[in-house]
Amino acid sequence: MRQAGLPLLVKKVFDRSVAGVALIVTAPVMVTTAVVVAASIGRPVLFRQRRGGLHGRGFEIAKFRTMRDARAANGALLPDADRLTAVGKFLRSTSLDELPQLWNVVRGELSLVGPRPLLIQYVPRYSQEQARRHDVLPGITGWAQVHGRNEIDWEARFRLDVWYVEHWSLLLDLKILALTVLTLVRREGINRRDHATMYEFMGSDPLA
Repeated sequence: MRQAGLPLLVKKVFDRSVAGVALIVTAPVMVTTAVVVAASIGRPVLFRQRRGGLHGRGFEIAKFRTMRDARAANGALLPDADRLTAVGKFLRSTSLDELPQLWNVVRGELSLVGPRPLLIQYVPRYSQEQARRHDVLPGITGWAQVHGRNEIDWEARFRLDVWYVEHWSLLLDLKILALTVLTLVRREGINRRDHATMYEFMGSDPLA
């Protein structure tokens, strides 16, 4: 189902209502998390980054920092595995680092459910089919996140994103939200076995 008309309006109202309530309810958790991050990792407590949104337009998300700004002698950042802290691993495994993105939902830049927004520099690297993931608002969680999260490769993730775009419904969103809670409880798919974080997407092989 194409996201349009009354179903889309219901989705937007639901998103902003839930996100607004969640911001109020989780405020004590976010304040506590900010204090812990400041004490263990340092300031600023938020990590800001440009991501690709609806129709590939860029917007800024904020997450609680999970890595130190540690650099090698030549000034280059150390690998993610060397910068990710114990506190950061906990925040990632519980998705507490994602809480500031509720503000993006209230602003209408994110949905609760949709393809995860990726780095803005990835936008020109997508194939025409993969770029369809930008036909809808990106989300805090999505169909790919409940089917492997960071354990699946880019090609599989994009196929799941496009499947969501083609099969979207309000009931599917509710199903994904329920599965997200289950995934968080089980702490599944947080990292790939061979990477501390998801490796960079360099584009698809046109001959594959």
